[in-house]
This record gives sequence, C-alpha cells and structure tokens, in this order.
Amino acid sequence: MSDAATSGSLANLPEFSVTELSAALKRTVEDQFALVRVRGEISGLKFHSSGHVYFDLKDDKAVLNAVIWRGNVARLRVRPEAGMEVILTGKLSTYAGSSRYQIIVEQVELAGLGALMAMLEERRKKLAAEGLFDSARKKKLPFLPEVIGVVTSPTGAVIRDIMHRLEARFPRRVLLWPVAVQGEKAAAEITAAIHGFNAFKAPLPKPDLIIVARGGGSVEDLMAFNDEAVVRAAAASLIPLISAVGHETDTTLIDFAADVRAPTPTAAAELAVPVRAELLAQTLDMERRALRCFSKGMEDRRRHLAQLARVLPRAESLFAGPRQRLDTASDKLQHALRRNLQSHQVRFGKTAARLRDGMLKDRLAVYGERAAALAARATRAEKTRLAQARRHLEGLARELELISYRSVLERGFALVKGADGAVRRRAAAVKPGEALTLTFADGDAAVQAGAQAGEGIAPAKPAKKKQGTDQGSLF
Repeated sequence: MSDAATSGSLANLPEFSVTELSAALKRTVEDQFALVRVRGEISGLKFHSSGHVYFDLKDDKAVLNAVIWRGNVARLRVRPEAGMEVILTGKLSTYAGSSRYQIIVEQVELAGLGALMAMLEERRKKLAAEGLFDSARKKKLPFLPEVIGVVTSPTGAVIRDIMHRLEARFPRRVLLWPVAVQGEKAAAEITAAIHGFNAFKAPLPKPDLIIVARGGGSVEDLMAFNDEAVVRAAAASLIPLISAVGHETDTTLIDFAADVRAPTPTAAAELAVPVRAELLAQTLDMERRALRCFSKGMEDRRRHLAQLARVLPRAESLFAGPRQRLDTASDKLQHALRRNLQSHQVRFGKTAARLRDGMLKDRLAVYGERAAALAARATRAEKTRLAQARRHLEGLARELELISYRSVLERGFALVKGADGAVRRRAAAVKPGEALTLTFADGDAAVQAGAQAGEGIAPAKPAKKKQGTDQGSLF
C-alpha cells in the first residue's frame, strides 16, 4: 500500500477523547467480565475511614487491584486479612482516574481447607495469648440450675434433642434465644444472644447456665462459632457456658473459650442437670444409711448404759454414809446457829453504841457547820443592808440638795425675813422702818426697810452665820 493510501486510511479512524476512550474501555471490561472468580493472596490491605476496603490480589506473576464497597463489607462470610489466600467473586471494572482495572468484590472465600485451618490456627493463637482460653477463667457449672438459656436455631433438631434429654433426666425451665447458626448473620446473632442472657435483670428470669448448640456440618458451616466476636462473648460471659457445636470430632474456637465443652448437644443437656431418678435413689440410700447409723449408735449407748448400771452399788449403801453425815451436821448446826446468833447480838450492840456516838458527833459537826454558815450569811446580809441604806441616804441627800433654797441663793438671790422670823414674800408685807434679815449664800445681813415707799433698805450690821447648819427653812 502506498503512503497516500495509508495516510487516507488513518484519516478515516474515529477520534476519541480521553474520557470517551476510558468510558468505552469500562463498558467493554464490565460487559466481558460481568462476574468472575479470581484466586490469589491478599496484600496491601487497607480499611478506609469511609467503610470501603482496598487491597491487592496477587500471585507470583501479576497483581490485581480490589475494592469492597461499604455495603458489602457487612455481608462478607470471611473477613479479609493480609496474607490470606482467597477466592474473590465479583466483576471487573476500570478506574479512569489512574488508568487501571480492578475487581469489585461481592464475596470472599478462603482458597481451600488448608488456608481456612491456617487462619483459624492464627486466630486461636492470638486469642490464647490474650488469656481467653486460660483454665483459671473457667467457671464451675451449677449442680442443678433453675433456668437454662439455650442459644440455637429454633427450627433444628438440636433444641428438640436438648429438651427431650432434659425431660428424661431432670425437667428444668428453658429459655430459647433463636439465632441463625450459619450464614452471614449467624455470628452477630450468637454474640448478641450471649450478651443478652447476661444482661437479664428482674423481673426477667436470668439463666443459671447457657448452652450454645448446633448440629454437625462442614468447617465452613461452623465458621460462625469461630468468629472472634463470638469467642470473646463466650469468654466474657458471667454465666457458666457450655459449648455444644457439631459432632464429637468437630472443634471450634468457642469450645476453647467456653467453661465446658460438650461433644454433642445431647451431651450438653446431660452435663447441665443430674439424673433425677439417680438423685432420688441416692437420697433414699443415704436416708437408710443414716437410720442404720442412728439405730446402731442408740443400741451401743443402751448396752453401755446397762453395763454401767450392773457395776453400780446398791442405793442403800450409796446413801448410808451421806445420811449419817447429814444427821451429825444437823446436830452441829443447831448449836452453831445459837452461838452465831449470840455472837451477832454482841457485835450488833457494840456497833449500835459506836453508831450512836458517831451519829451524835456527826450531828454536832453538821450543826456547827450550819451555824457557821448562818453566821456568815448574817454578816453578808448585814453588810448588804448597810450598803443599801447608805446608797439610799446618799440619794436622798442629793435630792434634798437639789430642792434646797441654798442652791437658789448661790445664784445671787436672798431670803428676806422679818423681825418675827417670818419670810417676806411680797413688798407689801414689809412695813416702813421694819428691821429685816437678808440671808445670802455665805451668811445673813441685818437691814431696815425705808420710811416711805420707794426708799431703799438701809444696811445694818451683818449677822453672824450660824454654826453647824448648812440649810435653812423656806417657810
């Protein structure tokens, strides 16, 4: 072909944008590989905060990107772990942002029994290292539980086997918590059932024992009882727990965490309660043995008592000596009582005399003390009365001083008396030429009234102040 022809054919090719080409590739890949199963080893595992899971699936020659959307993560039967060999089921798609193809995972399965057992062994070692399987954590089963909680499927033969065995051995009250025993929801429901029984509070009848049971099945069918959440719930249960999962040869991780492992659900019922008939027979046997022991003990004591009675002496010989001693003692007692009475009379007389002397002395002493006390009280009363009288007299003197005319004279006034000694209160009462006596604060003065009205009072010789008086009469 010539260059011109080649050039013309290239010009006829359709032209795509990057987005159009990426969309076309996406449609082609998704249509061609709508559902595929791919086997490989998980690496680069990342649980994103959005809830999505990203990882690479690889073998010895190639790597395939994988993503599990958040909505599918909760429905996975196997939780992905780094280094796990798995088979992924999903569809291929492309991611235009980085020009790569990837598988959108819908289901994760372990690749073969060997890989599953390896994963379970790693999980068992991890939980054992945390001490969840230690024998010191195991609780003792109650001898005869009143209420038994059973965690199993309500439609399977397991619950019927357990009920039938309990009915045959020792009927008890059974609470069934129905759960799925396999599938996507089984592990969450079993975990919730164990926690739920432990959280019972009055008036709900809290179980004394829990049985987690399931019939036989493949390893994949029993995976719910290998779930880490189920194992941790069994280990944390405060109520004693029996695991009865699968047949006798089946072993799950819950068997290690349970307080007791039963090989089958029927065996779990046998471990839960004793046989009622055997208990009754044992009780009757113990009753018969107790009666025999009691009867034998009574017979032995009766025989021993008879032997003792045979070796005892006659009653007359036993009481002869004591009777004689009693007669002698009674004779001595009469004389002793008489002497004792006389002795007490003498002592009583002496004591009475001492008491009389002592009482007289005590009474005189008491009277002396009372007289001294009365004298002291009289002295205190006299002093008190004199002090009160003195204060009263001083008060009266102060009142008299306040109302005395001497205080008026001190302010410059004078007391006018006539020759007859009467006080002249009005000028009209003074006669012309009458001799008057004027009393001042410091003494008296003799004067004579004027001859006519309007004339002054002539002075006279001052009178001597009376000795021994400090106050005169206003009247």
